Amino acid sequence: MCIQVVGRVLKLQIFHYFHIQIFTSYSSFPPQNHHASCTLLYKKPFVESFEETPLLVAVLTYIGYGILTIFGYLRDFLRDWKFEKCHLAREREEQKDFVPLYQDFENFYTRNLYMRIRDNWNRPICSIPGAKMDLVERVTPDYNWTFEHTGNVLKDVINMGSYNYLGFAENTGTCADAASECTVKYGVGVSSTRQEIGNLDKHEELEKLVARFLGVESSMAFGMGFATNSMNIPALTGKGCLILSDELNHASLVLGARLSGSTIRVFKHNNMQSLEKLLRDAIVHGQPRTHRPWKKILVLVEGIYSMEGSIVRLPEVIALKKKYKAYLYLDEAHSIGALGPRGRGVVDYFGLDPSDVDIMMGTFTKSFGAAGGYIGGKKELIDYLCLHSHSAVHATSMSPPITQQIITSMKCIMGEDGTTLGEFRILSENTTYFRRRLHEMGFIIYGNNDSPVVPLMLYMPAKIGAFGREMLKRNIGTVVVGFPATPIIESRARFCVSAAHTREMLDKALNAISEVGDLLQLKYSRKNRNGSEGTDCFSFLESHQD
Repeated sequence: MCIQVVGRVLKLQIFHYFHIQIFTSYSSFPPQNHHASCTLLYKKPFVESFEETPLLVAVLTYIGYGILTIFGYLRDFLRDWKFEKCHLAREREEQKDFVPLYQDFENFYTRNLYMRIRDNWNRPICSIPGAKMDLVERVTPDYNWTFEHTGNVLKDVINMGSYNYLGFAENTGTCADAASECTVKYGVGVSSTRQEIGNLDKHEELEKLVARFLGVESSMAFGMGFATNSMNIPALTGKGCLILSDELNHASLVLGARLSGSTIRVFKHNNMQSLEKLLRDAIVHGQPRTHRPWKKILVLVEGIYSMEGSIVRLPEVIALKKKYKAYLYLDEAHSIGALGPRGRGVVDYFGLDPSDVDIMMGTFTKSFGAAGGYIGGKKELIDYLCLHSHSAVHATSMSPPITQQIITSMKCIMGEDGTTLGEFRILSENTTYFRRRLHEMGFIIYGNNDSPVVPLMLYMPAKIGAFGREMLKRNIGTVVVGFPATPIIESRARFCVSAAHTREMLDKALNAISEVGDLLQLKYSRKNRNGSEGTDCFSFLESHQD
């Protein structure tokens, strides 16, 4: 019976796969008049690659998950009959008549799939997360349910998973010295909110610097990047407002949108036709039932999408925003400092006017080697948030040494520290080199050519854990990601390139990736390895003209 059910599921999934591929091939073909608008909006080719999953690989992936599911139910049966010990929290017999605290079905994936490869995550680090790091060695006596530290340390593991894009996560140098001096003068914490007695001159200095860095009138800093989104979006929109959100937006944006009480509609990732249809329908039909005009229409997008490695089509988003009189909220958590000729994010990357973005949000946790987030825009916006933002009114102020770390690193990027380090230029060179080499090796990699986030597709569930373990054996630290964080047939390893990586480090990592790729048979790409990767809006259109 189980075999019949799995067979039916596979048939449906294969049909779904073909349907998606056919639909995508037709729906993604641009309209006739798109060439002119694309040429006007983009000052340089916009190159992104999302090679389709090979059909055989997709089928084998579904079969692999099917087999794991069958054995998972078998193991649950053995646990119920006490043949196998269950380590997860479960209801006691005397509590069976109460409302259950634990849902067995919801924990099925955790029990039977995630636990088999849990050793690839939450590895304890005992050094700075720089270009190289030290990991605490651990072993498990019960198949990843619990771990024991051996006391050994894995030294000089090349860090290919950290968001340390510009290499500012360090314990020596200008930033570390400045943060140390600030700690002596101000202490570690403020123990108050900004509106009470937690507003320091360092906070004021930081906000003025951020505004100047972004090219906006004013800015406001927050102690937590996640809360910058989740606590400020509810202050900007509410009932009677419409939020249009990219389907791959970060959880903090999704949570903020839900907490706002606004109506939420999702458009396909980076698909301007999908976004324009939602905008047009919102203008024509208005609110449900009453058909009154929406109080506000807010578009939520990210600069760089951390799982896809893609860059937002910002020129087109701004054009649509102006056309339909909507507001734009741009999350530059991964792009600020890492993109653009001056390292000032996706707006700088496309050469756009910062005033065209209504709310510019970003974090200090990646490129600046610190913590917290910011919102930049017009002075009226920031004055409003100072009074209405939950994160500003109720949260403790940013730690002084963290504030100093951001100030020092930002001045370094701007060239105001008397140096010409140009970390964003080094990052761009490393990104281009790393992506090109992976493509030449025959791997399927996603995203934009200029994105420092590089997803390498693994697909099959068994290869998720195997890739992480084999890379660590070669002293390379990587991040592997699978379902439900990604679509079921799009499991991947995600590399983050840093300006702190030397060419020798990248070559060592690339050689290890190639070796593991041959071992696990991961070189799925069917593209011409000597040709250019992906297509841009110019070459694609020119190749399809009559």
